[in-house]
Amino acid sequence: MKPYVLEFQEIDQSQLLHVGGKGANLGELSKIHGIQVPEGFSVTTAAYQKALEQNEVFDALLDQLSCLKVEHREQIGEISKKIRNIIMEIEIPADVAFAVTHYLCKFGDEHAYAVRSSATAEDLPHASFAGQQDTYLNIIGKEAILQHISKCWASLFTDRAVIYRIQNGFDHRQVSLSVIIQRMVFPQASGILFTADPITSNRKLLSIDASFGLGEALVSGLVSADCYKVKEDKIVDKMISTKKLAIYGRKEGGTEKQEINPDQQKTQTLTDSQILQLASFGREIETYFGCPQDIEWCLVDDTFYIVQSRPITTLFPVPEANDQENHVYISVGHQQMMTDPMKPLGLSFYLLTTPAPMRTAGGRLFVDITQMLAAPGSRNTFIHAAGVSDPLLKDALLTIVERENFIKSAPEDNHVPNSIKSNPTLSSSNFQAPIENDPTIVSNLIKSSEASIDELKQTIQKKSGSDVFDFILEDLQQLKKILFNPQSSAVIKAVMDASSWINKKMNEWLGEKNVADALSQSVPNNITSEMGLALMDVADVIRPYPEVIEYLQNVRDDNFLEGLVMVTGGQETREAILMYLNKYGMRCPGEIDLTRTRWIEKPTTLIPMILGNIKNFESNASKRKFEQGRHVALKKEQELVERLKQLPDGEQKAKETKRVIDLIRNFIGYREYPKYGMINRYFVYKQALLKEAEKLVETGVIHEKEDIYYLTFEELSEVVRTNKLDYGMISKRKDEYKLYEKLTPPRVITSDGEIIAGEYKREHLPPNALAGLPVSSGVIEGRARVILNMENANVEEGDILVTAYTDPSWTPLFVSIKGLVTEVGGLMTHGSVIAREYGLPAVVGVENATKLIKDGQRIRVNGSEGYIEIL
Repeated sequence: MKPYVLEFQEIDQSQLLHVGGKGANLGELSKIHGIQVPEGFSVTTAAYQKALEQNEVFDALLDQLSCLKVEHREQIGEISKKIRNIIMEIEIPADVAFAVTHYLCKFGDEHAYAVRSSATAEDLPHASFAGQQDTYLNIIGKEAILQHISKCWASLFTDRAVIYRIQNGFDHRQVSLSVIIQRMVFPQASGILFTADPITSNRKLLSIDASFGLGEALVSGLVSADCYKVKEDKIVDKMISTKKLAIYGRKEGGTEKQEINPDQQKTQTLTDSQILQLASFGREIETYFGCPQDIEWCLVDDTFYIVQSRPITTLFPVPEANDQENHVYISVGHQQMMTDPMKPLGLSFYLLTTPAPMRTAGGRLFVDITQMLAAPGSRNTFIHAAGVSDPLLKDALLTIVERENFIKSAPEDNHVPNSIKSNPTLSSSNFQAPIENDPTIVSNLIKSSEASIDELKQTIQKKSGSDVFDFILEDLQQLKKILFNPQSSAVIKAVMDASSWINKKMNEWLGEKNVADALSQSVPNNITSEMGLALMDVADVIRPYPEVIEYLQNVRDDNFLEGLVMVTGGQETREAILMYLNKYGMRCPGEIDLTRTRWIEKPTTLIPMILGNIKNFESNASKRKFEQGRHVALKKEQELVERLKQLPDGEQKAKETKRVIDLIRNFIGYREYPKYGMINRYFVYKQALLKEAEKLVETGVIHEKEDIYYLTFEELSEVVRTNKLDYGMISKRKDEYKLYEKLTPPRVITSDGEIIAGEYKREHLPPNALAGLPVSSGVIEGRARVILNMENANVEEGDILVTAYTDPSWTPLFVSIKGLVTEVGGLMTHGSVIAREYGLPAVVGVENATKLIKDGQRIRVNGSEGYIEIL
């Protein structure tokens, strides 16, 4: 009997494949001292497999189902229905039925039972699959229970369960179903207990939903529940709902809805002492399982029964601290325009590059800013600087510092980087830059960086084995010197302060806002905006050759450059593309992660953009575009100077303004260069490491070159040195990465796991407008193109790009669009800088923009005031 039925007391997590996630968790719950679990047993996956073994029709339908994708909804529906019918028609094998009957007699076959599905891919730490399979309550009698076991088996193939498995990459053949038979309890109240608040993710705030009768009414959304919040054994919040309905079990079996007496509808479902008792059970269960739990409970005659507990899979992990103090972390991804997870090798390279106090969580990087917030002076400076760049970050930080005693006060220190210290000269009419206004400073910095990269490329080719790792560690010191060169930092600080000064003074003196936007167009030495214009020049080379255009329209393979030479104009095209890749090929979306595929590794990524440029523009468009922007900037400069001369003390104001404008135009292009130099170096390192990876594949240490991406730099160095690796670690990290891809990183998170979301403090917005941060002025209307993956970009001239975030790799698209909307971003992030240089109205930091704006909708972007209207 044991292969087909197991009692809860016999079950633990090691039997997951036999009893599914729900069954394994119930087995563990029944072992916790003081926790009441209604008794029962599990009909194991062996019973399900026995029922369907050697069923050729079932196997054939499974083969068909395995070939389908999420978008094939109609076919999924047809095949799933056929599978469900087959399962319902199969007679339960005699030995399975005998085992079930035996245990029913043991527990009392006159009682009512809950018959619940428990899939092997369910209630797991990385995928809850909650609600994907069916549950039946208050089932009485052996025949009815056996029939409902078949119904549970069939529910493994509901449309929603099949689609969910396809989305999460689970093989239909690898998922089996166990069925829980659990003694029914008939509660006066029931609900759900989250040991971490599902709204804020705060691990210290416990949340209880409670309503009358069975929990089915709550889960199905039939009733509103009371909600109680408990923190450190105190009830900190209560919301009492009007509860008009409840679901109760019927004596003859099944359930029914009942109306609740009007005088009881607004009463508190649980007493305060019951709330605190339930909260303590929750903390006990959480401690046992070792992670925050989503718990289903019932209250029967003043006794709490726990009927399920599963991990909360939607919580963002908390960065680890070395002490028990409170900490505040801000997301690096929101500053670097890369909110996707990074692989371990990419994370470790970034950590080796930055001196900031970094932590990792959920495959993302966070800066621990607790010390900056501890001293009043540095706190005010930091929060003010944050507000200029990202108002949502500022608002979130203010929420934290307004809480008494969350962060211990500390004496003043020097933890605030120079780049964000306020400049007292901004308030004076005389602007003092921290560096001489000499254009050769920028050209010399660029030449020095290029020479250093050339030397790196020459030297690293001679290294192999462990020497490669020693050399990279040495060269990373050189990269840090370049990135944090005081002269380089002074250039960037000077231009940021100059832009702030000119916006402030022109508003004060002339009543004109955001003038720095127009003055920043078409400046020299902007490597990122030049990259977009250079791809237009590649299109110019190809435009006269229709055969090349046709060839490119049909390219699917990244080796297409070899075949190009067979086509008229192919040689010239190949040279133009290779020249472009030689300068910009190390770039790609999410480029701060060294493991990301670069354009030079997958040049087909560029083809849609090249073809788009051929379609949308005429020859020499790049030069015209640059000159047009330069003309706008110079005209604006002339206009400002003339108007200032008319004011009291006008000659002095005009002279000072002209000096600051010159500084902006000489220096602002350099803002994009340090990251370009860093990414250039990263690609040289990556090529050297992939050579070592090839050797590891040859010796069988790893299966494919890309496996090294799941090791940190230090771990990879050790594997190359010893030629040994526990491959299970790679598989585990691949699974973790898949989980991290589904998580949305927070802008700000505390050591309690609480996600603090900021709000825009904005009045006088039009009705239903979406608020964001204005980063490039102007108002534009057009068709929204909602694009989440640059490779799928199909933009036409005049479209407005709506996306989650942009980094420098998106710049080639900017030449075709006329406006930009992103979910993430700040005043000085790359998309904002390039939008200003190209003269594109832009609003960033628009929460959920890609969901609220539909592809093809007509929208108005107000880049001066910072909002979007859907027209």
